[in-house]
Amino acid sequence: MKIKKILNNSAVVVKDRDGEKIVMGEGIGFQKRKNDPVNQAKIDKVFVMKDPSEHQKFEEILQLLPEEHIQVAEEIITYAEKEFGVMINEHIHVAFSDHLSFAIERLTNGISIKNALLDQIKILYVKEFEIGLWAKELIKEKLGVEIPEDEVGNIAMHMHTARMNAGNMQETIDITTTIQEITSIIENSLKINIVEDTMSYERLIIHLRFSVKSLLSNEKNHDYDEKMVNMIKENYKEAFACAQEVGHFFEEKYRIKYPEAELMYISMHIQRFYGRVIMS
Repeated sequence: MKIKKILNNSAVVVKDRDGEKIVMGEGIGFQKRKNDPVNQAKIDKVFVMKDPSEHQKFEEILQLLPEEHIQVAEEIITYAEKEFGVMINEHIHVAFSDHLSFAIERLTNGISIKNALLDQIKILYVKEFEIGLWAKELIKEKLGVEIPEDEVGNIAMHMHTARMNAGNMQETIDITTTIQEITSIIENSLKINIVEDTMSYERLIIHLRFSVKSLLSNEKNHDYDEKMVNMIKENYKEAFACAQEVGHFFEEKYRIKYPEAELMYISMHIQRFYGRVIMS
């Protein structure tokens, strides 16, 4: 295995019988030249990108970003794969390294960006948020930078979208944003404050995640009992009217009709909050 290109002191491009690979390891490129043999004992990671464009982007990232940022990013990715028990999408090596480096640069300069989706992320992506908290400690230890919970939420989003078949980052953001918008509609419509740490709130958020995702994926799974719907309409008038507002918003945003069965379930979740407020 010989070096084809040196990207930095810790990363080189090599070529062998299987084609080009990116190899990482501490000091693996230090004082090396093209065609020098690779020190096998220094290899920590070997990357074989299926997508040539991803390979090229990763080369560029390795040449542009601080080595210590990339090393921390890779350590977080390795930890995430261990926690998930699966290999995650190769795109994360580019997207997450770039994101993390920029975030560290911002925070070092005193610039912190609020994550408007943080409350929803904590509930929807529990495992991913735990990985983000682990990453928070690693970043503090290795780079001396204290990242806020808002950034932990961003890391969680990257970890979620990198899991195989979990969709892409924009889809994850769209779904999470839509859930936030729906909860705002409920609060504004009924003039209530949803307490984020209640079990009822968590149930609502989790139900909305599956509901929104299935509708956007065009999944047909909306069988319901008409008598039950009529009972909800009659006994929980305010909650059902609020759920209808949610349906109108969704239809206007996505041009997809919210099934009455889903509005019934959302009404039942809403009633938990509304009924508690009325009784208090």
